[in-house]
Amino acid sequence: MLETQNKVIALIEEVKKQLHYLKFFGFQEIPAQIPSDIIYHQKKEPPPLEKIEKEVEGCKRCKLSSARTHIVFGVGNQNADILFIGEGPGQEEDLKGIPFVGKAGQLLTQIIEKGMGLKRSDVYICNIVKCRPPGNRDPEEEEIEACRGFLEKQIKAINPKIIVALGKPASSTLLERNVMITRERGTWHKFMGYKVMITYHPAFLLRFYTKENRSKVWEDMKKVLAAL
Repeated sequence: MLETQNKVIALIEEVKKQLHYLKFFGFQEIPAQIPSDIIYHQKKEPPPLEKIEKEVEGCKRCKLSSARTHIVFGVGNQNADILFIGEGPGQEEDLKGIPFVGKAGQLLTQIIEKGMGLKRSDVYICNIVKCRPPGNRDPEEEEIEACRGFLEKQIKAINPKIIVALGKPASSTLLERNVMITRERGTWHKFMGYKVMITYHPAFLLRFYTKENRSKVWEDMKKVLAAL
């Protein structure tokens, strides 16, 4: 019994020393994690994006739902500083349920990782519509409007510092007007209070893979990095 009491007293003294140490170095609170057994008994709320993704499940708000294989919601860091927004899923994306995994997606990954020095998992990637348009055509206005609410909720949940709009459909949707992408790429705009950089879609670069076009996209990405 006496041995146990001595151990408790020694432990208390050690805690007092640690508290004095923290106070000396200016700490206003104890830097400690919540014990795992306490976390276990707490009710865990799903992250905001998971709630939004649940809302999208089984969506039949437009005709794109009739031919899809998967809804392609989005992927990446839920607290990303940079949010990339494209126009819609392609064939590979529809099959896998993940945005930008085809050839255009591989090029986007190279831009992010080799060009910007980030990891793909550092950013968040999604599209203005969550189902594949037939033949990879541009989304129609009705289809864009059906998904707009989900897109806006995604943006709010991620709360990025910068949005990069990839291509004309995404840029026109965010700017709510017809964007002349060849003239306006590389310029800053606003959407929902967020800074928006518009640039070419990676699919455009694959079709017109010139040194000039690659240089233009790189200039745009340098502006994004500088703005961070």
